[in-house]
Amino acid sequence: MFSIYKKEINLFLSSLVGYLSVAVFLIATGLFVWVFPTYSVIDYGFSGLDSFFEMSPYVFLFLIPAITMRMLAEEMQTGTFELLATRPLTDWQIIMGKYLASISLVALALLPTLIYYFSVYELGLPKGNIDSGAAFGSYIGLFLLGSVFAAIGMFASSLSQNQIVAFLWALFLCAFCYDAFANLSKLSIFLGKTDAIVEKLGINYHYQSISRGLVDFRDVIYFFTIISFFLLATKLMLEKRKW
Repeated sequence: MFSIYKKEINLFLSSLVGYLSVAVFLIATGLFVWVFPTYSVIDYGFSGLDSFFEMSPYVFLFLIPAITMRMLAEEMQTGTFELLATRPLTDWQIIMGKYLASISLVALALLPTLIYYFSVYELGLPKGNIDSGAAFGSYIGLFLLGSVFAAIGMFASSLSQNQIVAFLWALFLCAFCYDAFANLSKLSIFLGKTDAIVEKLGINYHYQSISRGLVDFRDVIYFFTIISFFLLATKLMLEKRKW
């Protein structure tokens, strides 16, 4: 599993696409935090990173499918997956090696954004006038969100040998799981009856809950359940090649 993990990290770090993906994430979030008037911390006049944590999930919707689209699709297209299958590796080891590489890349993209926190911390009046608990809770939520998107991206990559198709599937599934349930809960058939339950099925509800600075065990269980579901679905898709 470690050899798969190392291979994927090396491929990412040796490709222009990898660096470009991280650069796009940093530029996009940086514009929202510091430049765009509606969202800018400087214009907002309040020492917080709300704009960063509000917009990052939508940037992740494109960034993470771009990272994961080749994970399995490329292996199946080139025939190297069958070569991997002949090695002393189980499907779970292949999946987990690639998945851990994906979430490591998510962490790598998030790491430079800590400068936003330290900048706002220093610029606050008085110095340090920022809700650090909420900020770090939001970082945990954002990493868990990225981990869910990576699991969905892995599943999408197992659906097709075409990387573009895998990207589009991942984009659709990530967007649906993130935002669709909150909108569905507002339909008249759910409103006032089961709207709260429907809303809690979506990722957005649990991400917003953690972003308040209180890491609820139920939210963590939810994220790990969704991750496990899509990784299991990925394994089932890979097993289809044996049928």
